[in-house]
Amino acid sequence: MKQKLFFIFSLCFIELWLFTGCATNPVTGQRELTLVSESQEISIGQEHYGPSRQMQGGDYTIDPELTAYVSTLGQKLAAVSDRNLPYEFVVLNNSVPNAWALPGGKIAINRGLLLELNNEAELTAVLGHEMVHAAARHGAKGMERGILLQGAILATGIAISGHEYANHVVGGAQLAATLVSQKYSRDAESEADYYGMTYMSRAGYDPKAAVALQETFVRLSENQRQDWLSGLFSSHPPSQGRVDANRETLYVLPNKGELGVESYQKAIAGLKQNQPAYTAHDEGRKALNKGKLEEAEALAQKALKIEPREAQFYALTGDIQLKKNQYQNALNSYDRALERNNNFFYFYLQRGLIQNKLNSQNSAKSDLEKSVSLLPTTVAYKTLGDIALAQGDRQSAMEYFKAAAGSQSEAGQQARQSLVRLDLPNNPHNYLKAETVLNPQGYVFVKIHNPTDVRVGDIALLIRFLDASGQVRESVRNIPGTLAAGNTLSIPLDMGPVGDPSALNTIQLLVTRAAVVE
Repeated sequence: MKQKLFFIFSLCFIELWLFTGCATNPVTGQRELTLVSESQEISIGQEHYGPSRQMQGGDYTIDPELTAYVSTLGQKLAAVSDRNLPYEFVVLNNSVPNAWALPGGKIAINRGLLLELNNEAELTAVLGHEMVHAAARHGAKGMERGILLQGAILATGIAISGHEYANHVVGGAQLAATLVSQKYSRDAESEADYYGMTYMSRAGYDPKAAVALQETFVRLSENQRQDWLSGLFSSHPPSQGRVDANRETLYVLPNKGELGVESYQKAIAGLKQNQPAYTAHDEGRKALNKGKLEEAEALAQKALKIEPREAQFYALTGDIQLKKNQYQNALNSYDRALERNNNFFYFYLQRGLIQNKLNSQNSAKSDLEKSVSLLPTTVAYKTLGDIALAQGDRQSAMEYFKAAAGSQSEAGQQARQSLVRLDLPNNPHNYLKAETVLNPQGYVFVKIHNPTDVRVGDIALLIRFLDASGQVRESVRNIPGTLAAGNTLSIPLDMGPVGDPSALNTIQLLVTRAAVVE
């Protein structure tokens, strides 16, 4: 059996190889299997760049000069890279020290990481490392490994795990979360280190800064600093081996280059000034999650006093007021957040939920639709389904519930129940599964399984079979009682003992009627 499976897999692999072929890696020069084309890489990166940024806190908007500065350095590296991609660079509004790259050259760095760096050379080391992940197709190769494991060419559908919004995002955003949080192989990290140092040296920066930065990373990892462990180190684990390899790389690079200390410190001066505000905000979020509302409110006000331009601080205030059932005050806070940043899904989501509570369904629908256009989430789709159902639009409600039902979150479970209640009476065969089995005495039984989260009753089962003369017979059995969620019932068929189990293949079953029992 194993030999047969291996043979089948080998044939599939050969077909994929013939269909797509090998190509030369533009960075390493190595020949490698290529299942994801360059145009697909660019398309995937472009499509998921927005949702990925939304999941990580959105763009850092109050200091556009900082993003322009980072982008300028990134483009200097792009000009000396080994692959011409439409590189983009953005600073995210997130305190966790992290950076990531998507296929096609879409790169992001958190403001939290910028505060941990000392100069331009260290920043170019980080950006160069991430650029290589894109240029050397590391993200694409991660997708290709998923493709080979699934035995088909897929651009989406890779499993998602280990991400802040893993249980909340739905649809294509699940792939975005996977691409951001994927762990690279040791070889990929080594390549990113080596060629990243090469890029920063070509751009005129001292590659020794990359070694010093990796040494710092190793010390921080040994100290088990939690924000690093949940950020950059989760997907880019440092090691003394990487430090040693980077030191070896120094011997093949020019022993010169600038550090750019003054220019870097000038660029992040605003970040440093506002750091106490973001620290207060982050502590306020923790207090809110623990139910310490007064403490959270005091920290939110402290953050706002330091930096009143930051939309996230108003959103924290709104979340606290929402917990206190102060709906109008919360609505005002989300309004203020959107006045300062109208391109972050969470502000629209929270305002839409509040408006729904205040029975402003049309306004709620508008905000929730805007929210899912930025980042599709379970709670937004589920609430849109509730609104559509309340307005008598059953078809739209079903579509919204179906979009939300892919999540394992509480809202996803509720959406699945709502979808079943709407759709099961019309399409019971899509939900209730029937099969024939033989008991030890050779008598035929039908098992009906209810995999849904609701109790059902009034079940009718169509049975089609061949009689002894070879004629097709049909009968309908009305099943008494109810079938609980997740349960299976078994009923006998009046066919007498069956000597040949293959006779079961001539029996067709279809659940033609069922009702949800509240």
